[in-house]
Amino acid sequence: MVFKRKIYYKILDWKERSKGHKALLIEGARRIGKSTIVEEFAKNEYKSYILIDFNKAGQTVKSAFENYMDDLDTLFMLLSAEYNMKLHNRESVLILDEIQSFPIARQAVKYLVADGRYDYIETGSLISIKENIKDISIPSEERSIKMYPMDFEEFAWAMGETQMIEYVKSCFAGKKPLEQGLHAKAMLLFRQYMIVGGMPKPLAIYIESERDFRKVDEEKRDILALYRNDIRKIKAKYKTKVLAIYDQIPGFLSKSEKRVVMSKIEKGATFPKYHDTFFWLSDSMIVNECFNCSDPNVGLSLNEDRTYIKCYMNDTGLLISHTFDENEISDSKLYKDLLSSKLSVNEGMFYENIVAQMLTAAGHKLYFYNHYNQDKKRNDVEIDFILSNDSKLKYKIYPIEVKSTEKYTTTSLKTFKGKFTKRIGGSYVIHPKNLKVEDDVTYIPAYMTFCL
Repeated sequence: MVFKRKIYYKILDWKERSKGHKALLIEGARRIGKSTIVEEFAKNEYKSYILIDFNKAGQTVKSAFENYMDDLDTLFMLLSAEYNMKLHNRESVLILDEIQSFPIARQAVKYLVADGRYDYIETGSLISIKENIKDISIPSEERSIKMYPMDFEEFAWAMGETQMIEYVKSCFAGKKPLEQGLHAKAMLLFRQYMIVGGMPKPLAIYIESERDFRKVDEEKRDILALYRNDIRKIKAKYKTKVLAIYDQIPGFLSKSEKRVVMSKIEKGATFPKYHDTFFWLSDSMIVNECFNCSDPNVGLSLNEDRTYIKCYMNDTGLLISHTFDENEISDSKLYKDLLSSKLSVNEGMFYENIVAQMLTAAGHKLYFYNHYNQDKKRNDVEIDFILSNDSKLKYKIYPIEVKSTEKYTTTSLKTFKGKFTKRIGGSYVIHPKNLKVEDDVTYIPAYMTFCL
């Protein structure tokens, strides 16, 4: 099952702009649908294509890259024969799939692009991990884009709710609430998205199995196991630290602060000691990192404090399976509670994770803010996310609070607004209720997050 993905249009833009002068590298976590969408693009946009999966490629193909980079006529002849596909000048594309498994092919991109006969699309997971690039020169002739799990809009397309999503976008643009019945329908769709997640295979199973959550959970656990296997393959000394962080993500997110507490991992642990660990998790795109911004001013990254970090799972559907054991999942009561927003445990962790997931997919780097009150010996201001408009001349920030229940307070947001009034371009509360604007704060239902 091939789903409509927004990245298709980014690939099309590359093809039209590059005209063969740059290869395209698509980075993303395992099982997010990179190979599927690239092959679909090749079928639609080229006269012919060859897909080389370097996880499966035989010695004939690998030897061709190793031995014939100074004789491209022979290289292309061997590839055409091996894959039984005729290549056409400027009308064919070579897909170099899972290129991290054969770094020599990535290095060869420099010469392939200079030759100019064909287009090249590389796909990879763990593409920048040190052991995958230590012996090669990274080609400057490639353009890189990141691919993420499906966002809520893509999920809605797959579920046949195109008109609903257009209505949601028009209400967001006009800052008006949805008709209440349609709001309830959109929230139910959103909760399904939260449970199933944005990984294409679990979603395909959900649709094909007539919405069997247990079959979906089996597939999600296979993906989680795949991630664990990738971690076990780490050759560096920090492998056990990566595994420790990965296993404890649900535990960290279940706490009120949501951030990683080093002392919970290892007595006396500090962030510098775990620097390579977080680099691996972030670069693998298994997690979405969120850093504390100590002074939200011009350029959030200039004031980021990397000693305070939150680690969200790349996909909330995976987080749910990561959080609960199989016996809990097999109990249909869990799904009923999630669908009706009556989960007894901290549902806020899933809400916050899915907001982080959608903001990341929309291209935002994640930051949060907290202020420690020395007199009270605790944080008295906590803002879940801060976005910026990235303007150099009229810089503005946009604080976001995430609320998973219908009853809540916004004390932190009010304090933050009072402290940074001149810097704020707008404030948002993301909650389960319908859209409203009150006291210069826009309250949006969770399913509208992708519109930000």
